[in-house]
Amino acid sequence: MLQIVWSDFEKIMIVAGTVLRVESFPEARKPAYKIWVDFGPYGERKTSAQVTRLYTPETLVGRQVIGIINFPEKQVGPFRSQFLLSGFETEEGVVLAALERPVPNGTRLS
Repeated sequence: MLQIVWSDFEKIMIVAGTVLRVESFPEARKPAYKIWVDFGPYGERKTSAQVTRLYTPETLVGRQVIGIINFPEKQVGPFRSQFLLSGFETEEGVVLAALERPVPNGTRLS
């Protein structure tokens, strides 16, 4: 296991946001959704996420999620992904990281 120092952790912007919109992403190589999230003071950002096995668009909209927002944008087919949606890969599919109770959008993990 690679150890990091505290200053490394402080560089990662891990923040809470609320899913605003979800669309299917038929152009993706693996089943995925296009997801737009409100990160409060950091604005609305979009990503592509392979979470179709355990979630429908209806179960995602309005859900608070945890995103890493300071990675460079990534081209995913015809779509620009602006943040990384956090989750855990399991045999059943990706399980989203969740908050125990609501926090304001843009709240940073500490």
